[in-house]
Amino acid sequence: MTAPAPGPGAPGSTPGPHVPAPPAAPQPGDSGAAMPATAPLPGAAPGTPYAGSALPAAAAPGPAAGPRRTATPAPASAPTPGGASGTAARGTTPAAVWRRSRGVLICLGILLVGAVVLAALGSGSRHGRLDPRSADPDGSRAVAELLQARGITTRVVTSAREAAAAAGPGTTLLVTDPDRLGDTQRRAIRSAIDLSGGRTVLLAPGSISLPDLAPAARTKGDALDGNLDPGCALPAAVTAGRATTGGGHRYTSTAAASACYPSGGHPTLLVLPSGTRGGDTVLLGSETLLLNKKLASEGNASLALQLLGSRPDLVWYLPSLTEVQDEDPAQEKGFFELVPRGWGWALLQLFTAAALAALWRARRLGPLVTEKLPVAIRASETTEGRARLYRKAGARDRAATVLRAAARERLAALVGVPPARAHEPAALLPAVSTRLTDGQTDGRRDLTALLFGTTPADDAALVALADHLDALEREVRTS
Repeated sequence: MTAPAPGPGAPGSTPGPHVPAPPAAPQPGDSGAAMPATAPLPGAAPGTPYAGSALPAAAAPGPAAGPRRTATPAPASAPTPGGASGTAARGTTPAAVWRRSRGVLICLGILLVGAVVLAALGSGSRHGRLDPRSADPDGSRAVAELLQARGITTRVVTSAREAAAAAGPGTTLLVTDPDRLGDTQRRAIRSAIDLSGGRTVLLAPGSISLPDLAPAARTKGDALDGNLDPGCALPAAVTAGRATTGGGHRYTSTAAASACYPSGGHPTLLVLPSGTRGGDTVLLGSETLLLNKKLASEGNASLALQLLGSRPDLVWYLPSLTEVQDEDPAQEKGFFELVPRGWGWALLQLFTAAALAALWRARRLGPLVTEKLPVAIRASETTEGRARLYRKAGARDRAATVLRAAARERLAALVGVPPARAHEPAALLPAVSTRLTDGQTDGRRDLTALLFGTTPADDAALVALADHLDALEREVRTS
């Protein structure tokens, strides 16, 4: 019995008579036993057959017959550093992952920082609005400093209780956001209006606060944006001239009042007498003229100084959100109302950045390539399909014509009639009759009616025609 030839990579295998081979030096991981033919190579994937030869001759079972050959098993090679496993290990190290993804992470970080900065800038545009301590464009520090230069002291309060306590005959109480007040705050301010004997200036009061703070006045829609003329004899308005009072509320009053800066026939500045101590209430439809960014326009500064500086003390009431929520829990705002403005744009930018990163790193498919594949349809399938179409359309004439034409062409080839004359009765019929066994044409086998006859009357006659044509072709073929 001869052992199979050694496989690739088994040096030392020589044909010839059996010579006991010296034992191979033990390799790392070798237990000294003969390696089976199906043992996997060291380092190979499980289930990979042994690439060398079969069992050595000494280990092969069965009786020995004739000269034998010995194959020395190939020494097992240790996994080479840097091979497949080493490459895979290096490809998943943190350094390799960082090198592959650092570009994307850096871009996402830059976009995130930019989105946060833009959101912060957008949300900070209203920070300190109408605050006399704020130098922002929407703050009111400029008018406070002008009042201070004229000897008017400004005190900022954030609760209605403090505002009512500070109000008096020598004070001007400025309420920056009347519609934001709760019921408790409005009652406190109304009490100050009736009892203080000073001036109360309400900035842009609407239909929410007017019934409590100025019952004699009502809103009449919004005024057009822009600068308006005084249109009245109020000294403060006449001195100031045109001012930026548009873009806010318009008012109407049922009591005697000074109505100035009309827009569409209704004033945007209304001065109402209030209380029994000689005080008055000023309704200013727009707070724009008190903002730092608008104070220098037209007569805004003059009008602001005269409205707020008529008394030696100014109490600047900035309603706080905490006060309103504590006093009136029904007016508590939801989560999204407390989030700074601009968060929607930040989320949109993050979503856009993620979409662009996905498009950048996603696998790109190449252009579509057309491949011409052979269409293999069985002849029987084609025949059956056409037969169903003929049957569905009731085209027995067309089906009979096709059957007879095909039969004539095959018969012409069998009897030696040229293909060009296969459909001529004078040429085909005599040749077919000659090949028939009896050489005669009787009623059962009328060749003229069979090969050149009329349309079958029904489906059964069509089937019989097909059977007769097939029988005729077999008889001619075997004759």
